[in-house]
Amino acid sequence: MTHPQPRRTAKPNARVTTRATQPATNPGEKPAEKTPGRASLPLFSLFLLAAFSQQPARAQAQEPMPVEGTSQWGLGLAAGVDRKPYRDFDNKTRLLPLVTYENKWVSVFGPGIDLKLPSAGPVSFRLRARYADDGYDASDSPFLAGMEERKDGFWLGGAAIWRNSIANVSAELLGDASSNSGGTKFRLTVDRRFQAGNFDITPRLAAIRLDDKYVSYYYGVNASEVRAGRAAYQGGSAVNMEAGVRVGYALAPRQSVFLDLSTTRLGSSIKDSPLVDRSSQSAVRVGYLYRF
Repeated sequence: MTHPQPRRTAKPNARVTTRATQPATNPGEKPAEKTPGRASLPLFSLFLLAAFSQQPARAQAQEPMPVEGTSQWGLGLAAGVDRKPYRDFDNKTRLLPLVTYENKWVSVFGPGIDLKLPSAGPVSFRLRARYADDGYDASDSPFLAGMEERKDGFWLGGAAIWRNSIANVSAELLGDASSNSGGTKFRLTVDRRFQAGNFDITPRLAAIRLDDKYVSYYYGVNASEVRAGRAAYQGGSAVNMEAGVRVGYALAPRQSVFLDLSTTRLGSSIKDSPLVDRSSQSAVRVGYLYRF
């Protein structure tokens, strides 16, 4: 005897879920618990000083915002090397501690501090302080022998960040508060974060305008520094173009590792300097972060 087969019926209101690409997060946003920690600049804490000052913190370190009324901090270790464009320059790898702190009003990540201002819709505003290891010693390269020391800078200014469904767009204007170069920097960055399981990938593009005072201080040659094969030089303003990508991986809900790679095409007034023998500079950064 043939028995009729039971009818199969679909469960009502059955839900089908798919993994979707996530839009870029920002220091003021809190991702799901299992997403990897951010370490942005793709270039760290105030204690990281020189190793990570080239990249903007917002691109390299998109930290989640803690619950209102609370704060969040983290500890880790990071290493990085920048291949600077100076002739025969001794590029050093640095290994330094990583410290982060975030609450409703303050963000500490990378070599600086942001003071959060009231937002205007999707646009948030910051007062920003940054340390930058742009300087060099004459001992860093045989070609720099006889050059005066170029000191690192402490920069103050502001930033605006526009969050939207396509990408994050941020603008930053900083002035040299240390009065070493007396120059200004303007940076325009576009970045977007993609999620793939425990991995997150954040590519970025940036344009950085450096004024003539900055270029002349760090890439110029004064009359007293002229040598055979090193003519006097005072450069004009320059626009550098940067491309980078940051890859993070969540080891556990509170632990993550990251890798940041970047390359920067130098503006013509920097490339024309007798101190420079490359048209671009690159940077590599890796790190581990534990959030409390």
